[in-house]
Parts: sequence; C-alpha cells; structure tokens
Amino acid sequence: MPTYNQIGRSKRVVKKKKKNRAGALKGSPHKKGICVKIMIASPKKPNSAKRKITKVKIMKQKKINCYIPGQGHDLREYSVVLVRGGRVKDLPGIQYHLVKGKFDFSCWERETRRNRRSIYGIPKDKTH
Repeated sequence: MPTYNQIGRSKRVVKKKKKNRAGALKGSPHKKGICVKIMIASPKKPNSAKRKITKVKIMKQKKINCYIPGQGHDLREYSVVLVRGGRVKDLPGIQYHLVKGKFDFSCWERETRRNRRSIYGIPKDKTH
C-alpha cells in the first residue's frame, strides 16, 4: 500500500478501456438485421462517387447505417442481412459493413473468383 506522499508524487495509472466503434453489435462479431431503407451517399472531400448504404434494424429498436460492398446489389426493403463491423473511411458515420452471400444479400459479381472468395461472398466453383 503506497503512502500519501508516494501517491502525491506520481499518480496511480489507470488503464483506459478501448472504446468499441461497432457498439451496436454488443461485442459479437456479426448480427442479423432487416433492411429498412436503401439510400445513396456521397463521400468526403477529395473523393466523389455514389456510395450505396442502407439503414438496417438490428434487435428491437436499434437502427444503424451500413455500407453495401461490391458492384450492384439486389437488396430491397425487408431484406434479411448479416452485419459486421468495419468503417468506411470516406463516409462519415458509417461504421458497419454488410456480409455478401449471406441470407438475402446474394453475390452479384459475375466473374468466378478462385482466391479471396470469402471477402466477396462468392461460392466455391463446382466444376471439379
């Protein structure tokens, strides 16, 4: 136990807890959600594009904005999707991504990929 003098000379160091950016996921890696609205957003200053985002309802009341990755999508209102953490640098306030190839969010990339398929949600080629 330190004395008052020792505490006065050097303060006790308390470890700061790292804040979880993806707070709506409540510590879990993924959450299932329902699309409420599909929108288009424009990115921050040096970039220009039309980024596709969606408002997703997870749990009872919590609604979060998620980024729709890839080229083209078939999402509409009430589509069931899988949400993961991961922010989009040029869209402020977007802290979540959707996972491709899960539930109603099917893969749209036409080319058959051999490697890194899981990132793009492309199923394994069944030619062999």
